[in-house]
Amino acid sequence: MADILSYLQANQQHMLADLESVVKAESPSNDKEQVDRCGAVLQSLFQSRLGVDGEVIPQTKTGDHLRFAYGDGDHQILITTHFDTVWDVGRLNYRVEGNKAYGPGIFDMKGGIIQSLWALKACRDLGIPLDHKIVFLCTSDEEIGSGTSRDLIEQEALKSQVVLVPEPAVAETGALKTARKGVGSFVIKLRGRASHAGNHHEDGISAVDEMARQILFLHSLTDYSKGTTLNVGIAHGGNRVNVVAEQAELHVDLRVTSLAEAERISSLIQAAKPQREGIIMTVEGGIERPPMERTAGVGRLFHLAAEAAGELGFALTEAAVGGGSDGNFTSALGIPTLDGLGAVGDGPHAEYEHVRIDQLPIRAALFAKLLAKL
Repeated sequence: MADILSYLQANQQHMLADLESVVKAESPSNDKEQVDRCGAVLQSLFQSRLGVDGEVIPQTKTGDHLRFAYGDGDHQILITTHFDTVWDVGRLNYRVEGNKAYGPGIFDMKGGIIQSLWALKACRDLGIPLDHKIVFLCTSDEEIGSGTSRDLIEQEALKSQVVLVPEPAVAETGALKTARKGVGSFVIKLRGRASHAGNHHEDGISAVDEMARQILFLHSLTDYSKGTTLNVGIAHGGNRVNVVAEQAELHVDLRVTSLAEAERISSLIQAAKPQREGIIMTVEGGIERPPMERTAGVGRLFHLAAEAAGELGFALTEAAVGGGSDGNFTSALGIPTLDGLGAVGDGPHAEYEHVRIDQLPIRAALFAKLLAKL
């Protein structure tokens, strides 16, 4: 166990080279051809580094998902990752500046994929026994909601004792993520009655007026003390300045910290009624990612990770965050899930997205030690 960190630090440049190859294989979620090319790079790396061939799970609209099985044992550990990114091809370039490596998806979450791959390689090469079967999922659609991968993730989670998620650590602090908010998305459509804004204003029923009332209602449901936020991020209506607006539409983002709160707020939104007579209102959507709540099982996982970090000479902290991941799905099934085990850096979904190079072997060693403790 004491040799893990020195082994990985000795291989830091190999880790960085692997990361460069994956980042340069750009993989925007909606470009199946590009995502599948990145998937081929990952398959090559798993074969060369671990001698493991991936199972390709074909998709028609998104990139194919990949499943790698490593080792044997009566129990299973699931490592769930995604290799799609939010960046169009050519939008960002890979580059190294001092201790930072930049590029599309390098922090979210290709760095975490390479770290966890090398954690397994370190255990294999150093003869560290892992008494579990490890299933490694690399999915292709997390950044667009995990619509085609959710069932696969949940099926593997139900076979597993624990789930480890090498999504990025919390920026700046490097904290692991032991709780995540649940995410809901709603579209509210409003239809009123058009009329001439000058000659027959009184004959119209303004959908834009109703939109304003609904925005005030929705935002009134925000409760910071409960960690509940609602945001009408898109609102549009009408088609002419001199016409009483006949239609309007709202797009609503909901974030909650508990399943009970998710159900409560979702019910209020679904049951909302027009505040003006004559308006026709429809509500679509619901909870897309359930909350990841900090359970006793999550606490035990974090304790093991913190113990491993102490052995490596640093203190590890934990945090609750507002963004969702595929760990939300596994946690909601009651499977202890520890998130944020990936790269240390900053800039998820930002132009300055980067990882700290010297932390790649350290966080890979943390991952390896955690695997050995499970």
